[in-house]
Amino acid sequence: MRQLWFAALAATLTTPAGAQMPAPAAASPSPTPDYSQDAAWLCRPGRHDPCTANQDVTVVSASGKQKIERFRPASAPAFDCFYVYPTVSMDPTPNSDMTAGPEENAVATAQAARFTAKCRVFAPLYRQVTLTALRQIMTGGTPAVDRGMALADVYAAWTDYLRRDNRGRGVVLIGHSQGSSVLKQLIAGYIEGQPAQRNIIAAYLAGTNLAVPPGQAVGGDFKQLPICTRAGQYGCVVAWVTFRADSPPPANSRFGKPTPPSPAGTVAACVNAAALGGGKAVTDAIFATKGAGLSSTPQENWSSVGPAIATPFVKVPGLISAECVQQDGFSYLAVTLNADPKDPRTDTIGGDVVANGTILKDWGLHLLDMPIEMGNLVELADAQAKAWRGVGLPTK
Repeated sequence: MRQLWFAALAATLTTPAGAQMPAPAAASPSPTPDYSQDAAWLCRPGRHDPCTANQDVTVVSASGKQKIERFRPASAPAFDCFYVYPTVSMDPTPNSDMTAGPEENAVATAQAARFTAKCRVFAPLYRQVTLTALRQIMTGGTPAVDRGMALADVYAAWTDYLRRDNRGRGVVLIGHSQGSSVLKQLIAGYIEGQPAQRNIIAAYLAGTNLAVPPGQAVGGDFKQLPICTRAGQYGCVVAWVTFRADSPPPANSRFGKPTPPSPAGTVAACVNAAALGGGKAVTDAIFATKGAGLSSTPQENWSSVGPAIATPFVKVPGLISAECVQQDGFSYLAVTLNADPKDPRTDTIGGDVVANGTILKDWGLHLLDMPIEMGNLVELADAQAKAWRGVGLPTK
């Protein structure tokens, strides 16, 4: 059930978005981790860690033909990425410790490592609310979670990054689920209106409800950073939640509608990284070869012909299309499979959240929020960084 609880923090960890707030503090007197020590980071440039793991991809065409794309990290990346991972900790305590387990390592490899093709990746460890605590919360329990601890840690890591590493470089903020929730608070309280805002190339907030006024690009949770709406734009936000087009959010869905403390009268932002201006587009999806995880529907064989796939990731060109949709009060990225039963390539993708053998439709394709558009996100980061460098601060 490791990944089932990624998104429960939408209702449990958010705090009101504000203009300028004092530095966050955990509810307990536990000291903030020392991010000047490399051990406090899950990923940092210049070392072997989860963000240097193999990212090779097998491209499976509709005919079943396979081609391997070898991954090459950038030799001299011109910008940075600051990544905050989702709820994955299996620690038995309400908040996690600062020791990376297999789950933290695996999610960084899946969600952050590919960005090293374009940027230096910084990913702090942080004392997130654990899966253990969230299971208790979701079943009516009241574990003694410290809701301010995650934000306090990420704020401390961000401050250390600015002091030691940034040196005027542009930076893309990347998060998923709990990570996006924490970044949303960081942006609203400690980046907007501050000098560091000039360095923000973009923020990619996957799997969270970002509130905006209907028909507007800015307002709601953020007062200055708009959602991205066109190519060449930077200093903006890409936010989305994902559902199958033929299985839209049910009335009880936790995704696609803002929840308190977001302002009343707002809607959830949906930005399609494959088509910033709107409309339906084929995405550059990159999936884990073995599927989305223990709590998801399994992935069938990628093709009925050819050898077993040996790379950790797979592309299926042309199979996935996505479009931002507004329906029944929900805003979400609707995913369509361009399936052809006559060809040998798979016509299905796993990734629906499953509990006790039942698909939880209110979760949609939360486990695939990033894989559905991973290739698009990496290329978008590069394009937005180039635009930022053209008119923004010089890189150093």
